[in-house]
Amino acid sequence: MLKFGLIIIGDEILSGKRTDKHMSKVIEILASRGLELNYANYVGDDPVRITAVLKAAFESGDVVFSTGGIGATPDDHTRQCAAKALGVDLALHPRGAELIRERMMDVAREGGQPYEPERDDNKHRLNMAVFPTGAELIPNPYNKIAGFSVGRVHFVPGFPVMAWPMMEWVLDTHYSEYFNKTAYAEQSVIVQGSMEATLTPLMEQLEAQFAGIKVFSLPSVDHPNYGRHIELGVKGVPEQVAKAYPAMLEGLKTLGSTLLDELKR
Repeated sequence: MLKFGLIIIGDEILSGKRTDKHMSKVIEILASRGLELNYANYVGDDPVRITAVLKAAFESGDVVFSTGGIGATPDDHTRQCAAKALGVDLALHPRGAELIRERMMDVAREGGQPYEPERDDNKHRLNMAVFPTGAELIPNPYNKIAGFSVGRVHFVPGFPVMAWPMMEWVLDTHYSEYFNKTAYAEQSVIVQGSMEATLTPLMEQLEAQFAGIKVFSLPSVDHPNYGRHIELGVKGVPEQVAKAYPAMLEGLKTLGSTLLDELKR
């Protein structure tokens, strides 16, 4: 099974100037196709750290989306760091440059101005099509300025209005054979009067007994309805969840736990 990762790049996220919207949307995009997000990394505008994170992504074999930092301002480092992580040169992508020129012509026409390709700012914009050698384009339906892919690592802008449809295009174009390949189920129950340490042996027993499931524990100390409690559940292959969940309930009853609402996803 493929694993899916997300890298979110930008000082503005870590400083709190902007709130990340990507992770929850990526989870939604993947889930609608029967897939799930396995991990996420937040990275500031630090070239050394970005290069290290991207190198790990390239080496992982996972499908990884990287958002942000692919522009052409001094604080945009992602394209350069991707090339360094791969050990390849940067080069102007011919079709990427063509799309940027088309965009500049569109903007000039809409503003009633002539298109001036030799103007300094227009020449500078072509840097947004300078990608690691061998990169493939990801079309941008919003403004034509493409993202890029190298292997299974896919680079899109930080703007959600651009990034999300570009991610969907990548999935639908390159990974549709993996959609809905593994059905998924999740069942849990609200437990009061137990501590996680008390429940741990039961959790370990369930994971050892039922292949294809994971047991999760989500404690809360101030829930408006349940107060202090633990949401304990199993998730994974539906057939195994159907067996593991009743076994979990029996184990909880043996421990004398107080069980409240049952949840199913």
